[in-house]
Amino acid sequence: MGVSTDIFTRMGIAPQVATTLRTAAQAARTGVGGSAMTHAWLFTGPPGSGRSTAAVAFAAALECTHQSIVGCGECEQCQKTQAGAHTDVVHIAPRELSIGVEAMRIGVVTPAAMLPTVGKWRIVILDNADRLTNEAANTLLKTVEEPPAHTVIMLCAPSTDPTDIIPTLLSRSRHVYVPQPSIDEVAAILMRESDISENVAKLAAAASGNHIGRARHLAHHKESQIRRANILNLAELIFHGSEAFQAVGTLVKNATEEAKSMLAEENEKELEKLRTALGMGARGKGAQKALKGTTTQLKELEKQQALRETRARRDTLDMQLVDLMGLYRDALMRATGAEVSAIHPDMAPLAEELAKIGPENLLICVEAIQQCRSDINKNVRPEAAMDAMVGRIRKACNTR
Repeated sequence: MGVSTDIFTRMGIAPQVATTLRTAAQAARTGVGGSAMTHAWLFTGPPGSGRSTAAVAFAAALECTHQSIVGCGECEQCQKTQAGAHTDVVHIAPRELSIGVEAMRIGVVTPAAMLPTVGKWRIVILDNADRLTNEAANTLLKTVEEPPAHTVIMLCAPSTDPTDIIPTLLSRSRHVYVPQPSIDEVAAILMRESDISENVAKLAAAASGNHIGRARHLAHHKESQIRRANILNLAELIFHGSEAFQAVGTLVKNATEEAKSMLAEENEKELEKLRTALGMGARGKGAQKALKGTTTQLKELEKQQALRETRARRDTLDMQLVDLMGLYRDALMRATGAEVSAIHPDMAPLAEELAKIGPENLLICVEAIQQCRSDINKNVRPEAAMDAMVGRIRKACNTR
């Protein structure tokens, strides 16, 4: 097996992060290295920094079987870990509004207690750990405090702030901060993964705010490009009477349909699995008697799926609002004469026009968008929150 670079280099992990994880993986393999390796890790960093990617790379390095390279990226264990197909690496990416006690027990605590079957370690990676309820976090704490000798738990959250991770979990985990990559670094990752031009890669990197996952999706998916164009066009429609308010309804409708479409197949599989487990479809008096009481379980699953759909719609709208805020930020930089790179370089003419309303009004526009994001996250109906945002922006732009 000819391997010249390890998995951390191939996956574009920041050098300082790669050094820490590489050293820990080496210590885990050899038993030498003192406190370099531990059983609980917390990866933090801005959205899109690649904290989850770093955790996966670390998991692969721990399971790697290459004789001389720890984390070769090419052995069966490394490849299965990267593909999410390793039986001893459980990667959980919650999409509900919050992670409760039951989900924590089933998704993390139980798998963490199992012995590895083919690998060296039993590894559980939990994305969005900031969505843990206090009760769920305390449930997880018991496992983190006394982890099985063969288990490694990796949590991913935006920051070490108490609102993102409870202090007791933080104090019992090794903290690794994953910095936001530069535009050039994100572009390099995209070009390394697929055959796209440097210009396309850099535009995707800049337009996504250096968010690796979003940049990847923007570069390769037409619907993502259309969605971005639609939200940025809202800044132009602000000057066209009621058209901006009409566009809001379309934006929310599209986000709702996208969330439903994205989750439809998964939801149906869950329902079918539950129906089979409950014996629905069976005949006879015994079967009918057994089916009594299944309504509660079906309703509970439907409730969870509805919460997941709400989260998906919120996330879609939030990403669009971040794009819109980036455009007003570009206009603000132009209005103040700041020499900084644009987030949306392909929208320079529109940013130039927006700059004419002046720095103070542009700040009002940015604040209106931020308020809309906050309102939606607090269960305000998206259409109402976005209508209010449009109204504030129209007022700042002195439109009638």
